[in-house]
Amino acid sequence: MAKGDIQTAPGTGLVGKLTPDQKVLLKQMWAELLHIADGNTGALETVPTAAPAAGADKAKKGGWFGGKGAETTAVAAPATKVNVAEIGIDVKQLRTALWNNILGDHPDSLLLRFLRARKWNVTNGLTMILKAFKWRLEDDIEEVKSKSEDELDAKYRGFRLQMEMGKSFVHGTDKLGRPVVYINVRMHKPSEQDPKALEKFTIYVMETGRLMIQPPVETACLIFDMTGFSLANMDYNFVKFLVQCFEAYYPESLGVLVIHKAPFVFWGVWKIIEGWLDPVVASKIRFTRNDKELTDVIDANHLPNKYDGGKDKYTYKYTPVVSGENDRFKDVETKNRLLDEWKGILWKFEAVTKEWIQAGGKNASGRSEAEIEAERSSLAKELRVAYFKLDPYIRARNLYHRGEHPVLQADGTSIWTYNN
Repeated sequence: MAKGDIQTAPGTGLVGKLTPDQKVLLKQMWAELLHIADGNTGALETVPTAAPAAGADKAKKGGWFGGKGAETTAVAAPATKVNVAEIGIDVKQLRTALWNNILGDHPDSLLLRFLRARKWNVTNGLTMILKAFKWRLEDDIEEVKSKSEDELDAKYRGFRLQMEMGKSFVHGTDKLGRPVVYINVRMHKPSEQDPKALEKFTIYVMETGRLMIQPPVETACLIFDMTGFSLANMDYNFVKFLVQCFEAYYPESLGVLVIHKAPFVFWGVWKIIEGWLDPVVASKIRFTRNDKELTDVIDANHLPNKYDGGKDKYTYKYTPVVSGENDRFKDVETKNRLLDEWKGILWKFEAVTKEWIQAGGKNASGRSEAEIEAERSSLAKELRVAYFKLDPYIRARNLYHRGEHPVLQADGTSIWTYNN
């Protein structure tokens, strides 16, 4: 373990469950991230404590958050060791990447994922999150959220095919409340879709699955169903991409990965894959030999009855795009009003966070740390409500918004229907 690395003690490291030392490190990461987002690439000496000047967020080159914060009273903060120029991210787009990634989650949750993944080394965690933001910007992750499945299929050959055949889908939760993603490996043939289409579909599942992870749950359960697997199904490039997603772009989002009913021919493949895995990811992989063992992970009432012991009479079926389901995109006036409301709250959250960073030391406001933390918590809840009001105006409806029993609800909650 490198100098400065800290193991996460059981039951800690999550929102509302931080040790004093973890809180200090989270404050430091917020200070450095906001320092860079405010347009600074040198050593961190001061942190603005107010929102940007009126109109500053409308600069064209900064996405939704163009421009730099207003000149305000400054407070001391630690020096950053991250070389932003070397990472190559456009700092004008950093704030957009940050808040587009947070969505309806508590903002601390995102930073904590990267801190835990880098064993609480702030420099390494900040470097990791900036590289992830750069990837999100360069690969246009927002495209997967803002375009319908039909639009994505027109651009990426084979995108919709993944859904029509049921190669991968999300259904129900496991015994720990984590959404379950089923991957039917035998359905995969590398030549049936463009490689980029498969990557975009994977991101689609990742980004959709994030909406189904309900606090205090923070991770998902993956079932790789290897029934009927042959070497014709093997796609090493895709496996490398998936590993990279969990290790670099969506850290600490995997709760358990179950490799189910792997045939003998898979074990030679596994020896190669195992060498690519980060020890943390590898520790979350388990093997099940038969259907009954799946009920150790997923309650029988939640497990589809295609598996022996499963009691849920569920059969996956793709519901196509519904005409007019994204008509709210056309209501620009309402979209801009809700966008301004959401941004107004997040600017308050950033300002209070800058105040919180200094709490416990010389704090110009004179407020106690408990008072500041209570306001941050309240603002985080307001952010979630405001985001999901905005969501249907900026995010295309997807499979899990449709049907007689939609999973994704307007308020950001998920409701699973089981047929027992």
